[in-house]
Amino acid sequence: MVKARKYVLRSHFSGLPKREDLEIVEEELPPLKDGEFLCEAQWLSVDPYMRGASANLPLGSTMLGAQVAKVTESKNKDYAVGDLIVASFGWRTHTISDGKPPAGFSFGFSKVDPSITLSSSTALGILGMPGATAYFGFLEICKPKAGETVVVTGAAGAVGSAVGQIAKIKGCRVVGFAGSDAKVEYLKSIGFDAAYNYKTISSIDDALKE
Repeated sequence: MVKARKYVLRSHFSGLPKREDLEIVEEELPPLKDGEFLCEAQWLSVDPYMRGASANLPLGSTMLGAQVAKVTESKNKDYAVGDLIVASFGWRTHTISDGKPPAGFSFGFSKVDPSITLSSSTALGILGMPGATAYFGFLEICKPKAGETVVVTGAAGAVGSAVGQIAKIKGCRVVGFAGSDAKVEYLKSIGFDAAYNYKTISSIDDALKE
């Protein structure tokens, strides 16, 4: 028998998250049935959307979130031991799956391409949902042209920082806004033409005129 550990939501977040908002609970998983496989978490996502989404999560539920997991045992012909997958299993160490998205999720279940030599954690970042949001949101909706100025708010986040770098590749001038001086320095280090701490500038309009 495999014992899984999971973070269970005990209180909805109010202000900064507190240790007592979550409880680590252990559960014993049943033997695999035909068509199922066992996964062990390798990386868990911690994304801004999770705070808002968790407000609708019933207390006692496993904390939501995506993870990169490795198949450790399988009775499913499509998933071999050693395969890496991305799935919305939540914050838990082990999960039994049949290869379909978990109940309540119509997305977020795929194999990690074994030919990719980068860390598998990138499947939750630049090669995952944040990267896809930046790439398609910026290129398909904004349709940037070389020489244009692109302004990115929340620029030091996973999506914003990717948008800024894609904009530079497209020949745009990129201005970023973030919430600390350290983040401003980070933006400059990855190629932003200008970056500002929105908490300390007099106004965004004045910053954009510089």
